[in-house]
Amino acid sequence: MKSILKKLFLGNLSKVEKPEFNPVQKRIQNINAIWNNNHQNDNGIEKLVRLFLSSSQLLFPGVYIKYLAYLIGYEYRDLALDFYVLLKVIFPLLILMNHWQEFNFVIWLMIYVLLETVLYIPTLIFASDMISKPNSYKRSMLLLFLNYVEIIFSFAVLYSCGNYLNQPFQHWFDAIYFSTINSASIGYGDFYPVTTIGRVLATAQAFLFLFFVVLFMNFFTTKIKAKGYFDNENES
Repeated sequence: MKSILKKLFLGNLSKVEKPEFNPVQKRIQNINAIWNNNHQNDNGIEKLVRLFLSSSQLLFPGVYIKYLAYLIGYEYRDLALDFYVLLKVIFPLLILMNHWQEFNFVIWLMIYVLLETVLYIPTLIFASDMISKPNSYKRSMLLLFLNYVEIIFSFAVLYSCGNYLNQPFQHWFDAIYFSTINSASIGYGDFYPVTTIGRVLATAQAFLFLFFVVLFMNFFTTKIKAKGYFDNENES
């Protein structure tokens, strides 16, 4: 049974190449590569943005979870990240289902991990120097889809934290429903924001929708086929 589970979750370990550096070291190398213009001769606002994005990942748990998994065994890095992403998807659902919105620390914790997700994709796109390409691009795209689902669920929690819409939610799934149709820019008219905070949330989610769909589809579908978005030779 143990061997079956290991095969299921870890795959063929003989094909897993042991990395020379741990995830934290790779992130620091990434920052240094951008600072020293090792792979891209950028400057000004572009360089500032790339440095910010690359450095921001050190402020969140993801890279340290990968580091701790690396200490256990480098083959566990991807598995640990998978569980972390799934946990971030489930967390806002638990908040909605158990009505934890009244606990401020829970909401701020959700916003904190949500911010990590929001900054993750632009980091991959604009600040990927010295970051090893993944074993599977399909896995990366699946995780990014889960990131987007997390954003929908997290905004559902934020919408349910106050009377920001024209009517209150009757069921916890109503919040997910509104968040989903808002992210898809459908707008049936049964729910709509009537306060400034509600409009700010809806606007922010609309921007994130455009960010994920337009940038993700345009960038990843074209880059994955050839060298991939982690290839140092690809500077376009």
